[in-house]
Amino acid sequence: MFSEPDLIALSLTLKLALLSTFILLIVGTPLAWWLTVSRWPLKFVVETVIALPLVLPPTVLGFYVLIALGPNGPIGGFMELIGARSFAFTFSGLVFGSVLYSLPFVVQPLQNAFQAIGSRPFEVAATLGASPLDRFFSVAIPLAKPGFITATALGFAHTMGEFGVALMIGGSIPGETKVASIAIYEHVEALEYDRAHLLSLTLLAFSFIVLAIVYSSRRRFSLIPS
Repeated sequence: MFSEPDLIALSLTLKLALLSTFILLIVGTPLAWWLTVSRWPLKFVVETVIALPLVLPPTVLGFYVLIALGPNGPIGGFMELIGARSFAFTFSGLVFGSVLYSLPFVVQPLQNAFQAIGSRPFEVAATLGASPLDRFFSVAIPLAKPGFITATALGFAHTMGEFGVALMIGGSIPGETKVASIAIYEHVEALEYDRAHLLSLTLLAFSFIVLAIVYSSRRRFSLIPS
């Protein structure tokens, strides 16, 4: 059975994943749409920055985010200026780092889904008098539903399993920043393999279920006639 500290770590991980995924969808949806429709010649720079977490070691990203959140960083310095608490080694800092780290896992599926729609449905909607905003909500969002399912599942699962970013930004404060992946690492360090195995098996089963949902939904939508 799970110990109380492990249950707290799991609940904190779930809370982090839910909140981060919500923010990722709010931020990632308009960003993916802009990347789809924009003709700006330097758009590839934005795409490159978004995709950096796919190839950048998590500890590197976590280190620079920690510097930014610290008292001498731009974000941490501003927080101190207004008398607020720094985000470093806090749950809020974890959320901030998680959003940055998982951003490509949400933006790229949404961008691919928007691009797959093609221009024809939007041209038809325009002839019927729909404004660009109307076309986005009444055409783009419904037709990109498979992309939203994939983006939500991947963003959520990726946040659940992150380690390097969480360790660099949040450390290991029980009940505030100690997520499941860090708890697993500490169990292994303490040679508590049974507890590490139980937590690892839980995350493994969860990841399998999430991916199964993604692939089954893709198959279901591919069978729906257009």
